[in-house]
Amino acid sequence: MHRNPTRRSTEPVFTEPQRLHKVLAQCGYGSLRGLEELIIAGRITVNRQPAEVGQKVGPNDQIRINGELVRLRFAPPRTRVLLYHKPAGEIVSRSDPEGRPTVFDKLPRLGSAKWISVGRLDFNSEGLLLFTTSGELANRLMHPRYEVEREYAVRIVGTLSPEQERALLEGVALDDGTGKVTSLADGGGEGTNHWYKVTLPEGRNREVRRLFEALGLTVSRLIRTRYGIIALPPQLKRGQMVELEQGELSRLLQAAGMPNAGSGGARPSEAPRHSTQAGQREDDATRGENRSDQLASDVVSDETLDEVDGNRAPPPQAPRERDGTRHGRPGGRGHGRRGGNRGGNRGGHHGGHEPHRH
Repeated sequence: MHRNPTRRSTEPVFTEPQRLHKVLAQCGYGSLRGLEELIIAGRITVNRQPAEVGQKVGPNDQIRINGELVRLRFAPPRTRVLLYHKPAGEIVSRSDPEGRPTVFDKLPRLGSAKWISVGRLDFNSEGLLLFTTSGELANRLMHPRYEVEREYAVRIVGTLSPEQERALLEGVALDDGTGKVTSLADGGGEGTNHWYKVTLPEGRNREVRRLFEALGLTVSRLIRTRYGIIALPPQLKRGQMVELEQGELSRLLQAAGMPNAGSGGARPSEAPRHSTQAGQREDDATRGENRSDQLASDVVSDETLDEVDGNRAPPPQAPRERDGTRHGRPGGRGHGRRGGNRGGNRGGHHGGHEPHRH
């Protein structure tokens, strides 16, 4: 079988765990079939254990071919954020013993990542629900210490008295501590129903409903209209979703106090964001995901790369001489042969563990 020279650095950049033989083939270590044969022969190891055909590897794995360490380059996973207009009658849970519809069944499929819901809306509530692939971003948006503001449109039966308005602004005793709104505005209404717009600096379980219920008022409809700097788009109908464009995502990450590097794997040119019917797992969303994965290595700059210590090559060593010639390729058939490191002096390179990169 023809063998490519073993290289210690690779050009492709990966953002997700990959199948071992596939990632090595993309880095130029051989054909898929040839690499499978090397795996079966026990000549490729992962974390010093014999590799298996079909095994996936990630940034924390150490890969060796014939005992020689291979360095792979991984970029931070691309942060993605979805806006979903949740209708009443869906739960924010991955499964439900009662078999009720769940919002997760309607989200686009991901590879090895998963969608994380930023907070929750109860079964009968509606409005803006955020999903992200970044656990850090989700935590910064949800944790009470960050005081990310949530805005709701609340419809009640009747109207608030001045005393009730003052109580909402100053604090209402609840089972889990005092709760209050940071702002309160009259939204008008007809008949017995009246709308109010309120904002809260946290998101305790059913807090808005409990605040009004503690004052003897019944909430007949509850819609979340804003989460932090992200407002529910007026054109986004119930049951539809839309993904944040790069510019909006950058502003959200900045507002959350996060670096923008994690979004570097986004598409190079963003088309206008589009909404999709949540009930469909449309083929375009799946194809878009695949295109993003394929483009990741071309889009991410060197500044965003995270070369994991475990995959770094050993420091260069002085070339050893035997009868005036250097050793050949490590681990290959030419190991120790005269002239085995052909091309080692190309471009002024003088041997060692980092051959010339093409």
